[in-house]
Amino acid sequence: MSTSGLAAGDDGRRRCWWALSAPEYVGYHDDEWGRPVTSDDGLFERLTLEAFQSGLSWLTILRKRDAFRSAFAGFDIARVAEFGQADVERLLADASIVRNRAKIEAAIANARAAKQAVEEEGSLAALLWRFAPPRRRAPRRRDDLPATTSESAALARELRRRGFRFVGPTTAYATMQACGLVNDHVSGCLVRAEVEAERAAALSAWA
Repeated sequence: MSTSGLAAGDDGRRRCWWALSAPEYVGYHDDEWGRPVTSDDGLFERLTLEAFQSGLSWLTILRKRDAFRSAFAGFDIARVAEFGQADVERLLADASIVRNRAKIEAAIANARAAKQAVEEEGSLAALLWRFAPPRRRAPRRRDDLPATTSESAALARELRRRGFRFVGPTTAYATMQACGLVNDHVSGCLVRAEVEAERAAALSAWA
């Protein structure tokens, strides 16, 4: 890895340093991470997966993503909100996902909180995108990327106030990174400019 926070892949193109640490990361980096997510179910999926990732490698979650989608009804907020104790036991018995009771129960509670937020705000996206910061200078090194920000702390407080669980400032910020509320592709990354343009368009839509 260069000191700039970039790494060149087999194709010679420069990406954020972490994108080349595992084969699964390349597509995730190029096609998903940092690109705006504005659908409610999509935001709920990312928020749920980031909570499950706590204490684990994101690669572990990424490799189990299809299994998570199957187990959690495609992250359909309305359907997951109806999950009951039988579903908790089903999920605890599912070896293809992360079997953590607290996180499973939190995901169901969060679906119910998300459903309530949709009823009150019109959409989950309207709530989350309210916390997107204005454009800032592009990070150049891995040390330039914070674990939390004032915006992620404020988002975490608001989500907890609404009954969400497993959404501390770090998880909130990881969700903001994954969903494009912030653009943390480092300067010189092959997709940074494209992602920034997409983010600007999303911000305009929610202004």
